[in-house]
Amino acid sequence: MDLVSAIVLAVVQGLTEFWPISSSGHLVLVPRLLGWPDQGLAFDVALHFGTLLAVMVYFRREVFAVPLACGNALLGRPHQADDARLGFAVVVATIPAGIAGLLFKDFVATELRSPLLVAGTTAFYGALLWVADRFRGSLADERAVTLPMALVIGCAQALAIVPGTSRSGITMTAALFLGLSRHAAARFSFLMSIPVILLASLVEGIEIARGATPVEPGILAAGVGGAAGAGRPERPGRQRGGGGGGEAGGRGGGRRPPRRPPTPGKRRGRGGEEEAKPGREKRTGG
Repeated sequence: MDLVSAIVLAVVQGLTEFWPISSSGHLVLVPRLLGWPDQGLAFDVALHFGTLLAVMVYFRREVFAVPLACGNALLGRPHQADDARLGFAVVVATIPAGIAGLLFKDFVATELRSPLLVAGTTAFYGALLWVADRFRGSLADERAVTLPMALVIGCAQALAIVPGTSRSGITMTAALFLGLSRHAAARFSFLMSIPVILLASLVEGIEIARGATPVEPGILAAGVGGAAGAGRPERPGRQRGGGGGGEAGGRGGGRRPPRRPPTPGKRRGRGGEEEAKPGREKRTGG
């Protein structure tokens, strides 16, 4: 693989990771369309690690607060209960994907990179996401995800090991079917991607260090940097356009309500309180 191919694929990864359209599927299709050799699963994981850096920057508050809350909860110390609950849910959701990756990694790398399979899974799960969106619920906070719900979403994430199955798309589909709003489903989907991609990157990094997976360090660095630079998550669940709160504008989105006009005959003081307006009262005729 040359540097140009690495940069092009990094940009493709960065642009498609944050949409439910399978970035891994595009990493299979784009080289085939351009006549390039398959770059291999190790380089794909490196690109995913690049976009993971963008996700961690976006969720930097959760990246620090959630593990801290989980640790304090396990030690019996005072902690933020909502953050701890979210952290334990992410851990439970990670288990199925971790098991699937360890068991089927080699099979996927050699047998499941067919363009026909990618096209079929992309179309099928895209239609399923459309159906789930029609029946989405109103649970607007990802911190309300229970452990059984997290396990179901995690099993859905395990299916994303097949190229063409969007990880974010399949997890948001499961979350929507379980009653989450678009905003909460998208946020939980990207939060649960952090440990999964970190584990996959660690496994591939060990194999590269052992020499089992030959990859040029410069090409690998270009891929990671390009994907991180091109990856730019939008606010999950946000839609363009005016009006209305709720999902359309993220948390508390939409236009602000108009300010209440002051009561006639009164003016506002320094603290914002309304004071009586001095002056002569209007005389009544008689």
